[in-house]
Amino acid sequence: MFLSQTRRAIRPAFTRAIRLAQGPKWLTTEQKQIVKSTIPALEQHGVEITTLFYKRMLEAHPELKNIFNTAHQATGEQPNALAHAVWAYAVNIDHPEALASAVSRIGHKHASLGVTADQYPIVGEHLLAAIKEVLGPAVTAPVADAWGAAYQELADIFINFESNLYEQNQKTPGGWKGWRKFFISKKVTESDEIISFHLTPVDKDALPPYKPGQFLSVRCYVPELESYQPRQYSLSDSPTPDHFRISVKREFASGPRPAGRISNVLHESLPVGAELDVSMPFGDFILDINATNPVVLISGGVGLTPMMSMLKTIIQQQGQARQVVFVHAARNGRVHAMKQDLARITADHQSVSRIVFYEEATENDKKGMDYDYTGRVDLAQIQEEVIIPDADYYICGPQPFMKAQSKSLESLGVSPERIHMEVFGSPSD
Repeated sequence: MFLSQTRRAIRPAFTRAIRLAQGPKWLTTEQKQIVKSTIPALEQHGVEITTLFYKRMLEAHPELKNIFNTAHQATGEQPNALAHAVWAYAVNIDHPEALASAVSRIGHKHASLGVTADQYPIVGEHLLAAIKEVLGPAVTAPVADAWGAAYQELADIFINFESNLYEQNQKTPGGWKGWRKFFISKKVTESDEIISFHLTPVDKDALPPYKPGQFLSVRCYVPELESYQPRQYSLSDSPTPDHFRISVKREFASGPRPAGRISNVLHESLPVGAELDVSMPFGDFILDINATNPVVLISGGVGLTPMMSMLKTIIQQQGQARQVVFVHAARNGRVHAMKQDLARITADHQSVSRIVFYEEATENDKKGMDYDYTGRVDLAQIQEEVIIPDADYYICGPQPFMKAQSKSLESLGVSPERIHMEVFGSPSD
């Protein structure tokens, strides 16, 4: 099973990080009890604390703006996500192993942004100051000491986990640490909203292999912010020796959410030949390429990008006839990216089938050719095609979409152990 193999991959790295973090500063039983006693305050004031934390830290250390997504600051997603993470740590302080998946996911993102060990004390200083300011006299000396020790424990776990990722990547042929200069060697329009970018290293040296499902961090300098802005984009193709491919949805303004600053820069302002900073591939949402059991890939919108990487990797394996069912949801044919690629693959490979839902099909969309069903994805409606013995299920898309599909799979009898999801956005959504 994929998920159990993922846990086998995550667990040793996390266990090693825990072991290395243990030492004289390891939390005492009394300190753990104190931290747990603050859980109600975190539930009530967590977002207030984390909002103040980011304001304090970024004013004191403006260079860290190069790491944080300003859009997520403006919408409150980042403070909400951090508040949830702090609360989850307090809840699980007696059983840090329960945090293994979260540490892996966050640690991979940190590593893709080049987070370094010397930045953790800065975070700790301003997080503890924000806790004291918001909670006031309730933060006695013992409470402050307990949270100081708790933060150090968590920071050491992340530092050790990320150090291991950096070490592994530098040992990988073609690998590197931090940012590497790439240029846009090709732009391909995939739909009205999505463009694929072929990224070639400026130094023309070898590229490392990556696992289907992983992502890159890409950053651009934004003059009006006087800082770099990084974003994460899934690799959308099978590995090639000379370039990476990402497929980026242009995000338009919607209600209180501003337009995607970097997606619009990529679409409109950066021509072929323009240079970008690019990270190594990271991420633990990966396909086990050695497995032979059936796989069902379920995506919504731009969530199909890691799924196309998984699908193309499967069909390129010599002698591989692994059954794949590709389920995709789009609003209509104008925004359905890579539909011709998918049609070609299903035509050429009998082991691959596709089921496409268009929520609002247009008069130009042809049922049976462009799409199969009208409306939102309804797995119960297609259960004969997607509920397959021993299959593994991979879901990627907006948070509500993923929650709905995982719930539907479980109601149809699929074990949660066989369901794996990519987390886009904040985990508290």
